[in-house]
Amino acid sequence: MTKIDIISGFLGAGKTTLIKKLIGESFKDQQLVLIENEFGEIGIDGGFLKDAGINITEMNSGCICCSLVGDFKEALTKVIEEYSPDRIIIEPSGVGKLSDVAKAVERVNEKEDAVTINSLVAVVDGTKAKMYMKNFGEFFNNQVESAGTIIISRTQNMKEDKLDALMAMLREHNKDAVIITTPWDDIKGDQIISAMEKGHTLVDSLLEEMKNLPEEHHHHDHDEEEGDHCHCHHHDHDEDHDHEDHDHHHHDHDEEEHGHHHHGHGHHHHHADEVFQSWGVETHHKFDKEKIEEILKLLADEDSREYGIILRAKGMVPSTDGKTWYQFDLTPGEYEIREGSADYTGRLCVIGSELKEDKVSELFGI
Repeated sequence: MTKIDIISGFLGAGKTTLIKKLIGESFKDQQLVLIENEFGEIGIDGGFLKDAGINITEMNSGCICCSLVGDFKEALTKVIEEYSPDRIIIEPSGVGKLSDVAKAVERVNEKEDAVTINSLVAVVDGTKAKMYMKNFGEFFNNQVESAGTIIISRTQNMKEDKLDALMAMLREHNKDAVIITTPWDDIKGDQIISAMEKGHTLVDSLLEEMKNLPEEHHHHDHDEEEGDHCHCHHHDHDEDHDHEDHDHHHHDHDEEEHGHHHHGHGHHHHHADEVFQSWGVETHHKFDKEKIEEILKLLADEDSREYGIILRAKGMVPSTDGKTWYQFDLTPGEYEIREGSADYTGRLCVIGSELKEDKVSELFGI
């Protein structure tokens, strides 16, 4: 029977970084398939998982929860038949609900037991969890509440009192999950796997509870062919920001003082398309580093709503001197720029709530 690990996490939490670590340290001798379903994010870092010989199945139907409604059961069954994998890792959309993904996987077992959910994981950015829980709790909290294991990223950047407060906050939403607080550089992949599988004892009870939760329904209220906008969902990139050799800019802020709309109180049932939007383009435009920095400072400004509530921005673009390419990565209040290798064209992506796509496009000169 194929083991399935579902590794969820809100936008930018570090899901791909975690998966990369587990593949490099713990899954080398296993037949492994990764199923990705990201929202709006265009592949930025190239094919590091494909280069490592990992089979990747992408769910790219043009909207957030495409893998959960129409073709997911069929696609998952086909993956099992084609690859006979020891393990399947499912990396859902950053704005997807973990309970919906788990229920979709369970449907594969309707006729016969073909898979077992080995772990339900929520990756949580410790430095931003309070703000996300307050403002986007319908989506963020579902991941936390549905997890057998919670893996906190970026704890190396947290003071002890902040970590204590975070733990108390997470425990309010999930009193039983195994929680990993150790910085990832200080812990081995096998130790993470062990903690994930300790959480396995909760999976059956969590799945039972999920049966009573309402499920998101699919909407097609938007034109999926919006001119030059590319709403691809493939993303072989590094979501975390723990790169010491990068230009890394952090802006201190009070996470409580945000004018965001509150999607986080009670059990509301919005579809993610109603709350989040993405803007993405492929472009041949060249940028100098100063221009990228100027753009990112504006997008990272948490006090501004000029471009909407910006939750994620990524890009890889050629430089004006033609000698290198720049890659950038942004979450609320911070960003990084680094040099990268050339690709067939440049790519840009911005994800947010109440996103003002025209202004974002104008900002990049697209």
